Amino acid sequence: MINKTAKHERSARRTERVRYKLRKNSGRPRLVFNRSNLYLTAQVIDDEKGVTLAYASTQDKDFPKHENSKKSKAAAVNLGKIIAEKAVKAGVKLVVLDRSGMAYHGRIAAFAESARSAGLEF
Repeated sequence: MINKTAKHERSARRTERVRYKLRKNSGRPRLVFNRSNLYLTAQVIDDEKGVTLAYASTQDKDFPKHENSKKSKAAAVNLGKIIAEKAVKAGVKLVVLDRSGMAYHGRIAAFAESARSAGLEF
């Protein structure tokens, strides 16, 4: 049986390692994708100033309703479009993708592709 605290520690280390490399090697804002058990969220964060430039979530009232859940691949695609529109409106086109230590697969890949097609470059 896997110890849950050990699993969370490995995940936290992986997340911090990815974020350290992103901050160290790039002067661009981070496009952070996060998934919980119920929702998906995305933020564009400027680490130099310490501010959030754009935020979108599947919890938002203006998020389109689907027959699928708010954490599906279709929801990730819509979230990518929404966060890209908000980021471009805030004057950000170049970002780096912060996957929070998760594999670039499934919902994360769908989110990233839709954000790229909506105008963000990373």
